[in-house]
Amino acid sequence: MPKAQIIDGKAIAESVRQEITNRAARLLETSGKRPGLAVVLVGEDPASQVYVRNKDRAAEACGFHSVKHTLAADTSEADVLALVDQLNNDADIHGILVQLPLPKHIDESKVLRLIRPEKDVDGFHPVNVGLLTAGELESALVPCTPAGSLILLKRALGDTLSGLNAVVVGRSNIVGKPMASLLLQKSCTVTIAHSRTKDLPNVVRAADIVVAAVGRPEMIKGDWIKPGATVIDVGINRIPAPERGEGKTRLVGDVAFSEAVDVAGAITPVPGGVGPMTIAMLMVNTLTAARRLLGLPEEEALF
Repeated sequence: MPKAQIIDGKAIAESVRQEITNRAARLLETSGKRPGLAVVLVGEDPASQVYVRNKDRAAEACGFHSVKHTLAADTSEADVLALVDQLNNDADIHGILVQLPLPKHIDESKVLRLIRPEKDVDGFHPVNVGLLTAGELESALVPCTPAGSLILLKRALGDTLSGLNAVVVGRSNIVGKPMASLLLQKSCTVTIAHSRTKDLPNVVRAADIVVAAVGRPEMIKGDWIKPGATVIDVGINRIPAPERGEGKTRLVGDVAFSEAVDVAGAITPVPGGVGPMTIAMLMVNTLTAARRLLGLPEEEALF
């Protein structure tokens, strides 16, 4: 029998979405406005199409005004920028999300920087990055995956993470760095490690909290985990699964789950852990952006 508590991201995400649905209904009742989310997809990347479809469905299920712009892969950078500018000035749109990656001829940085920071529901604009790093969460929009990971941690450990040793394996702008900022603000002692960290197994072994976001399938082994530690596995990697038939694959995280589950105190599965929380937090950010843009007071924070 596994020792670890399995952190059910699917169930927790559903509870978050239900709360957002209720809050969106109250917003409509009091202001006559629905939170508006516009998603921009350029090209036909199959994974991006799935993500965009899931985001669109989630927004509609929460009672949002949801708009999807699907552009051909050869759309010019100027046309993408013009669409973002149009959405910046649309009073019914409170959140703008440009699905990454963009085709190579389009400068991602230029597109993301053009999004108004107040509508940047991905939390990638330099203004939001700076506000998060400075600890000004009441003004920032926080990247969805780290925000969702923090909720999963608090569900497993309670609201007080103060004094715990946290190791974030991965230094991306999307997960690793913002995750470290959030943990610092919860008074954790934070180490950012990565694939080049010297003696990475021993660095991880010192952690009460491990957030794995390095993008390498099952890189973090069970014997790297401190007994009783809480493990948040952000990785989503597709690997061959010949046992399921020729050409078949399966999803695994950055942690060797079957090993770590016998050592950890609590752990997220892949799939069904962090993934559902990312879309739930996109709904949180869109509602937050709507209330701010409408000049309404913040409701109780979810993380």
